[in-house]
Amino acid sequence: MRIGLGADHAGCALKALLAAHLAATGHEVVDFGTSDPAISVDYPDYAGQVAKGVASGALKLGLLVCGTGIGMSIAANKVVGVRAAVVHDVTTARLARQHNDANVLCMGARLLASTVAMECIDAFLVESFDPRHQRRLDKIAALEKGSAS
Repeated sequence: MRIGLGADHAGCALKALLAAHLAATGHEVVDFGTSDPAISVDYPDYAGQVAKGVASGALKLGLLVCGTGIGMSIAANKVVGVRAAVVHDVTTARLARQHNDANVLCMGARLLASTVAMECIDAFLVESFDPRHQRRLDKIAALEKGSAS
């Protein structure tokens, strides 16, 4: 699977560990940066690149890491067609895919141990969308178009 990764300075160390984990499990990793925790960068720059790749179909899924995951999620969700979810454990990672068909996983490097983060990405990748929730996704798509009632 082709997965895009992005992080700001707070998330680059965890991103590197997750990139190695994904590559070791056979996934193609496209790393949009950043890689130097000493240089402060703006998370929307990296969230935008990954989100646009997912929305265009160039990437199957995205993974974004910042201090809390919140900023990355807010930025990525500005791209039409992206459903970015902040997860904190295996259950939220699994349900983000199953109930929300999330296509971008966001995590907080300051909040998660690396082992938990790896478990989250593994759960996210093996779970699939349950079509019983399609009605809700249709309503989200209507919101994106500005036509929700």
